[in-house]
Formats: sequence, structure tokens, C-alpha cells
Amino acid sequence: MGQIAGIIFCLAYIMGLLSTSVAWGGFFLLAVAIALALGLPYCWRRSPRPWVWVVAGVLSVAASFYLQARQPQAISTDISRLISETGRPAEWVIWGKVESLPRLTRSQKSQFWLRVQQVAPSADNRPVTGKLYVTVPLLQGTGLRPGQRVNVTGNLYRPQPATNPGGFDFRAYLQQQGSFAGLRGRQVVILQSSDRWGWWQVQQRILRSQMAGLGSPAGPLLSAMVLGSRPVDLPYDLKDAFIAVGLAAALAASGFQTSLILGVVLSLTGRFSTRIQVAAGTIALLFFVGLTGLQPAVLRAAVMGFGGLVALLLKRQVKPLGALLLTAVFLLIWNPLWIWDLGFQLSFLATLGLIVTVPPLTRWLDWMPTAIAPLVAVPIAAYLWTLPLQLVAFGVVSPYSIPVNIVTTPLISVMSIGGMVSALAALVWSPAGSALAWVLLLPTQALITLVQVASQLWGSSYATGTISLLVAIGLYGLLVLATWQPWWQKRWWLALMLGVGLTLVPTWQARASEFQVTLLAGANPALVVQDRGRVAVFNASDEATVRFSLLPFLQKAGVNQVNWAIALPASGPQLGWTALSQRLPIQGFYQAGDQLSGTAALPSGKVLPLTGDRPTQLGALQVQQRHSALATLEWQWRDQTWLWLGNASLGQQADLLKTADLHAVQVLCWNGKRLHPELLELLRPQVAIATAKTLDARTQEQLRSAGVRLYWTGRDGAVQWNPREGFKTTLDPGENRATNL
Repeated sequence: MGQIAGIIFCLAYIMGLLSTSVAWGGFFLLAVAIALALGLPYCWRRSPRPWVWVVAGVLSVAASFYLQARQPQAISTDISRLISETGRPAEWVIWGKVESLPRLTRSQKSQFWLRVQQVAPSADNRPVTGKLYVTVPLLQGTGLRPGQRVNVTGNLYRPQPATNPGGFDFRAYLQQQGSFAGLRGRQVVILQSSDRWGWWQVQQRILRSQMAGLGSPAGPLLSAMVLGSRPVDLPYDLKDAFIAVGLAAALAASGFQTSLILGVVLSLTGRFSTRIQVAAGTIALLFFVGLTGLQPAVLRAAVMGFGGLVALLLKRQVKPLGALLLTAVFLLIWNPLWIWDLGFQLSFLATLGLIVTVPPLTRWLDWMPTAIAPLVAVPIAAYLWTLPLQLVAFGVVSPYSIPVNIVTTPLISVMSIGGMVSALAALVWSPAGSALAWVLLLPTQALITLVQVASQLWGSSYATGTISLLVAIGLYGLLVLATWQPWWQKRWWLALMLGVGLTLVPTWQARASEFQVTLLAGANPALVVQDRGRVAVFNASDEATVRFSLLPFLQKAGVNQVNWAIALPASGPQLGWTALSQRLPIQGFYQAGDQLSGTAALPSGKVLPLTGDRPTQLGALQVQQRHSALATLEWQWRDQTWLWLGNASLGQQADLLKTADLHAVQVLCWNGKRLHPELLELLRPQVAIATAKTLDARTQEQLRSAGVRLYWTGRDGAVQWNPREGFKTTLDPGENRATNL
């Protein structure tokens, strides 16, 4: 009874933290617990006593309040308060201490954390505190080290929430780090160096040594396997390839390295007493945690490893499942915000899969050689238990993940062992670490080649579309049944078929009947039309828009190919279309306007023109060019007509009135600048969408007076329309308060 009560209490605490995603979720769990206390004894004779369920319900409520109390909040002196309180100066000079080594961003800038101490200009001498997310040009970040006192000149801004469906919630990410503002710096001045010792010095010594022995990208890859990806600037194309084939865990120091460290230490100290073995193992674990940083996956492995050492000291057998549950509760008491950390969730689910699913899988694979069966069972178990969560978060599967994991496991094992030996040697004598790293050149290059080849295979990453939380719970229920229930163990194929049906059938049905238009937010916004499983993409010329807005949206929508692509005239190379075609096949490519610049960057194949003579039929969508020089487009679906006005100036709009065959439309899209009054009177739109952060005041007043419903992407985020729900926006009015100073 004691063990069952302990398990119930641990699960109640975890469920209480998760319940914060729903209004009054903790009290709902309390009501469920009271219902179980009253009714379960009549249904289950060996049920825990009623007080156990009541205490569990109270614990769930307490956990929900505890998480809310631990949410970081901007205090009155936080630097983010200056963004709304001041007169919006053009630039700030901010003094503070560097808290992290600079890291390279995807936009090729240096990023580091700054602890704020002083700002200028300042109307008074009020203290200013806070933690800033700082990005500066690459050269300005050179030489920065933790502990240095610097001043940074740049523009403050509030981080934005996700402005597009499937986009990255930058505001939530910074809030989890205890930061509420960012700084786009242009200049960094080092005022005072720091002689403070830090783990970063040890990390840099290992990184430099292994880089000298292997070069790039082999050196950073080996270092990431030893230190984790946080302190290593691994090239993003290589990191993306590992993620695409389901090998992201190989880039994170976690359970494998911890088991390896403890195994080596216990083997070397086997002739000594148990106390010495435990002490040596504890020191090794503490050193490993300090070296890799306080990452959730590392802490999970370290705490479980320490639990194994305690069991060794007490001469008691460890129950892996109970140890995993206690470790989760311990870490979530220390930092309850980790309950929403995807790395934390995936680490525990993968470990749970290894504990509960590897043994039955190994028995089912008893026809294989004894040494090979675990190599096959481990990646299958980890993949099965992390897949539902990945579908909730990303909506994509890696069909080659299991075979790639099986093939690369020997290489990863050799590299992990050799990398740790090389790291220890580098701490003693750097050339020795480089020499040992060089020995690993062949397996490292082989791993990189295998990953790159697998990531380029057809179907290496298949978008299923994101699934709901209820579907994910159903999938985990099937996993539990197939693992523990004998009837389902014999009929695992039925559980597999049900799981595939739960995942794919609802998505296929939704796509088969869906018509939706999405105008994405951004400096150069793209527009996506989803027509019953077929997809048209307009204006995807900007590479940043494609990589950070369009592709995540299409992935979470379950799109694996673009049926029609329509390019608009652009002043520069259309690199966005190249980035899109590298990830998704494009069946038909159309050109608007008389001449399209940057054609060398367009996908290979025939480019068809859009004409003004007659509409071009793209499925149920009719697209027609209204003015070739300005690429004014009109598309129609049933009785809904949209006009893309683009960046036409007042003079060009006057020319449109004379030369283009325009008529009333339901929806008008333009760049947010001044609209010609006569053009607005002719078009008489019911809805106007501005692809801008700010609007012309006179045009805004004209639209309001005419009763036109107005959206703009700078305030509302992406704007979507479908026949069933009408118009909706990603952001609620007033949610986006991102102000650039």
C-alpha cells in the first residue's frame, strides 16, 4: 500500500503541474480524486484508502499553485519596463555583466546573455535590473567571456509571441529563462575583464583541442557528444540533418554518457571499498554535470545514477521505474517550469520506453543473436515512446529513424567513449587530446556521411500534421496496453494499426475537406491556400520567411508537397523559392509580372506565366493577373474574391484605376501605406488586410468610416480564413506589444 500511495502522490504532483495548461485544471483533478475516493472502493477491493486519493487531489492543486508562483515575473526595476515608460529614444547604451559565451545564431550573429546594471539615457537614477537576450554582429561578439563588464549600444525590444501558426514563441522562451526584453546591439565595448574561473574555461579547452584534431564539422560534433549541444556551435545544416533522421539525442549529453562514466569509474575502483566507489562515482557525476551545464536531460541521468550509487552503498536493488518517477518529481520540485521543457519531456519518455519496453522487445527478438537484439530493441523503444509527443509538437515523423539508429549505434558508442577519453586527455595536455580525437576521424566522418545521405533520401521527413493532446493520450494508452497487458502483447499488430489510424485518419479527413487561406506575418509575407489536400503558395521569395514561418506552418499542417507556386516580382534574388524547393517538391511554378528577377534561384523546371487575358485554374482556385508591372493579382474561390495589391504607390494606384479591369472584391491585401480614395471606393472591400506593422492613419480612418473590417499582420499576426469559421488571427488584439526602440 505504501508503494502504491507513493506512486499516486508522485503522479498527482506531475499531473497538477500539467493541469496549469487548462483553466481550473488543478481543481478539476481534486474533484476527480474525491470521486475516486468515494466510488473506487466499491469497484476495486484492493483500492488505496480514500484519504490517499484526497491527499493526491490536494497535492495536485498545490502543485498548480506552486508552478504559477514560480513563473518568472518582471519586477518594477526590470529593464523591460523602460520600453513602455520612456519617450522611445532611438538608442540605448546598457552596462552589465556577460553571463554566457557568445553563440552563433542562424542569422550569423553572436548571441549572449547580459545581466543589466545601468542604462543611458536615463531620466533619473532609478536602479535598473534584469536579464537581456543580446544579439550583435559576429565580430562584435569576438572575445566576450562570462564575467566581463561591458556596455552594449543598440535597440531594445519586447520579444514577440508566435505570430504565425507553428511558429516559435520567442516571448515564452525568454520568459522561461527569466528575461523579458531583447537588445539588437551594434557595438560592444569591454570595460573590465574577468579572472573568475568557470566551467566555460574547461569546455573551451576541450572544444579547442578536439577542433584542432578533427577540424570542422567533425570536431564540434565530437564535442557535442561529450558536452551536449548547448556549449558547442555545431553547424546548423548538420544539426538539422541529425534532427531530420531522428538522431537529435546523439547531440545531447545524457543517459548514455552517464552510464559510461559510472561504468568506467566503478570498474577502476572495483578493488576498493564500497564507500570509495560511491564517493568516486559521485565526484565523477558532479564533474560531468558541471561540465555539461544544468541541462534537464543531464540532471535526469545524473540523479538516477546517484540513486544507483546510493543503492550500491545500502546494498539494495534499484527499481528503475520508481527511480525514474522519483527523479522526475525531485527535478520538478527544484524547477517546476521544466514540465513544459520539450527536452525534459523527451528525455523522460525515452528513458521510460527503455525501462518498460526493451525487455519484452528483446524477448520478441530472441531469434536474433544475443548481442544484436538489444541494439535493435533500444532505438525502437525510445522511438515509440517519444513519437506521440513529437507529433504533438512538430507533426513530423522520420521513417528512417529506427534503421539509422541501429546502423549508427556502434559509431556513436565508439565516438562517445573516445570523445570522453580525448576530453580528459585535453584537460591534462591539449595536444594529447587532439591526437586522441584525430584517431576518431574515420568513425566521425562515417557518421556525418550516413546522416547526410539519410537526410537526403526521399521521405526522410514526412509531415503528418500535428495531433491533439487527446490523440496523444490514446497513443500512449495503446503503448501501455501493448507493454503490460498479455492479450494486447500477443496482438501488438492491432495496437500498431489503431495507432496509425488515430494519427493519420483524422488528418487525412480534415485535409480532404478543408479550404483555408493563410496570410503569414513577416516583412515579406507569404500566402498559403489549402484546397482539399492541394496547396498553393504565393510570394515565398524571402529566405528567412520560408525557413522560419512558411516551412514550420506547412509541416504542422501535414503538407508534403506544394502543388502550385506563384512568384511575384522582386528586386533581389528569390532565394526563398530555392529553400522551399529543397524541402518540398513543387509540381507547378507560375510567374506573375512581365519579368521576374533572380530566376537563377528559382526551382528548376518550366516556369509558366500568369496572364491577364483569362484566369488560370489552380484546382478550385482561379488566379488572374490584373496589372503585369505591379503584379496585382486576383484570385477567386466560389463567391470569395481576393485582390493582392502589393506595394503599389498612390501614383501607381491611379494608373491601376485607368488601365486595370478592377471591380468590387471581398478581401483586399496591401502593404499598409496610403490607399487611393477612388480605388477604395471602386473595390468596396468587406475586409482589408495590411501586411505591415504600422498603418497609414488616413487610410485607417477611411476604412473604419466605410465599415471595412481591418486586420494587419504587425498587430494580429497571421490572418486565416475558411468558409466555416470566417476570419481569425494568431494573436488576440492587444497581445502583441512588441515595440522596437
